[in-house]
Amino acid sequence: MRKILGLALATVFIGSATLAAPIPPQPSVKRTDLQRHDLSIPGHETVQARIDIAPGATAPWHRHPGEEVIYVLEGVLEYQLEGQSPVTLQPGQVLFVPKGVAHKAHNPGTTNGAELATYIVEKGKPLVAPAPDVAQPK
Repeated sequence: MRKILGLALATVFIGSATLAAPIPPQPSVKRTDLQRHDLSIPGHETVQARIDIAPGATAPWHRHPGEEVIYVLEGVLEYQLEGQSPVTLQPGQVLFVPKGVAHKAHNPGTTNGAELATYIVEKGKPLVAPAPDVAQPK
């Protein structure tokens, strides 16, 4: 009986510790893939995704193996393409990112920022590649 009671208490304690553990933080940048299709251009596909960026969050410098066509859905988003000044876009505004050009996105607002991203990319390559080599403006 003592063994069973000890096991039951240990189970309750472990279960309580698990329930009391902090919830991991939610990602500040979230991509939800909506559709993916082969194109008539050999070796290429289109991927469409919704990108949500939390207030104050930044999608760091990155590149794509093809073009990205951006349509801002909600909030305010600031984009910077390598070698260019940042641009701030609001819902209904668009941006084109050429193949391989490093860029980043930042949400300077106090509400969620979201874009509809359509990628026209080489099939079989990673959709997003970090670009930590981009020189930061002084």
